[in-house]
Amino acid sequence: MNFRAAKKSAGDIYLGEPVETDKDGNSMTLIDLIDDGVDIHEQVELNIRSKQLYGFLEKCLDKRELEIIIYRYGLYSGSPHTQNETAERLGISRSYVSRIEKKAIGKLKDMYDSSSAF
Repeated sequence: MNFRAAKKSAGDIYLGEPVETDKDGNSMTLIDLIDDGVDIHEQVELNIRSKQLYGFLEKCLDKRELEIIIYRYGLYSGSPHTQNETAERLGISRSYVSRIEKKAIGKLKDMYDSSSAF
């Protein structure tokens, strides 16, 4: 049984295992070779926060606020637009867009703050 277990994991590759050496003789691991300079922890945190945001959008914003936030910031694969463009599209004033946007962002911030308290 021990040989079977060893055979199953014989082809496993680990990110921290040395795979070659550089010109100075230092061992290089697989993670060193595939590292693209992006902090994986930041990427994971960004993905979690993004999923949270999309969940909060539906929970705490009314229809008008949701429409403005989605259009203004280019959410759901859209492109971002200015307050003037948003106002023209909705047939309201730019200052009204600004007030609704500020209120919606405040609601989203409150949702974030209350969810991170746990």
